[in-house]
Amino acid sequence: MITASIIVPSYNVAATLRETLTALLAQTFSDYEVVIVDDGSTDETAEIAESFTSDPRVRLVQQRNRGLAGARNTGIAASKGVLVGFCDADDIWEPTKLAAHVSHLQQRPNIGVSYSGSALIDETGRLTGMAQQPRLKGVTASHIFKRNPIGNGSAPVIRRAVFDAIAYRPLREVERDWYFDETFRQSEDIECWLRIALTTDWMFEGVEGLLTQYRIASGGLSAATDRQLVAWERMVAKLSTLSPQFFAQHASAARSYQLRYLCRRAISDLDAPSAIAFGKLALKTSIQPAFEEPIKSLVTLVAAVVLQIAGKQTMQKLMMLKGARG
Repeated sequence: MITASIIVPSYNVAATLRETLTALLAQTFSDYEVVIVDDGSTDETAEIAESFTSDPRVRLVQQRNRGLAGARNTGIAASKGVLVGFCDADDIWEPTKLAAHVSHLQQRPNIGVSYSGSALIDETGRLTGMAQQPRLKGVTASHIFKRNPIGNGSAPVIRRAVFDAIAYRPLREVERDWYFDETFRQSEDIECWLRIALTTDWMFEGVEGLLTQYRIASGGLSAATDRQLVAWERMVAKLSTLSPQFFAQHASAARSYQLRYLCRRAISDLDAPSAIAFGKLALKTSIQPAFEEPIKSLVTLVAAVVLQIAGKQTMQKLMMLKGARG
């Protein structure tokens, strides 16, 4: 077996796939493969992916559209690495990312999921000045449930043994195991991470640095917030049977954190009504986030009010100023 596989789920990503693959092939760690999963694309994704297969490290797998979870599952099954990382086809890995995670996992045999912080980039690939800087150590299931320190699907590198531990085959599935739940089109990441935390002894730990560039698309964010909340609630309902006591203890605070996150997404999309509604509901659901992270909670609520009172143009100027200052 090779040391690491990087799985690249790809669906209609002709605009960004070449940049993503070029970055992955520039990794300083050398013993790895890149498995591109074309998830039923209808644009030039497959042709672009095929153009990279002259490099012996790159393989292309094609399938009918199964969604992000299904593409990841196919990639895991097709991969050969002892470690498995993911990079969505519009994100970027820094050259030293794989080396950092390989070293981390080799030194810490009890860690199953290694991850890093992420710098946020816009649709053109420019740094926004914002970042996901997660908790790196002492991560428990409650931290994952409430704050998801992994942050995004392009951040983690995971031992294959972790996936072996959570593999299952749902009814009427006769071809392959599932690791991510393919019935989810949102919240599939947190569902998987929390299932690992609740059902295995593998630990989560991060490494220093913003080693992933995570692309944030402008527009259309708040249009998906209601669907995302529904998916999150379905995740809670599904996993509650695994540990009823855990969910009874942490669900209210985690729901409030999720609502605060959706409030921030609505602010980013300049949707004042949704931002105010999510902010109010977050406070009503639980005040624990306000005590645990008072500054972030206050800034979120103030931003929602400013957006409602001052309007979109003023908020856009404030957001641009914040980005310019980093």
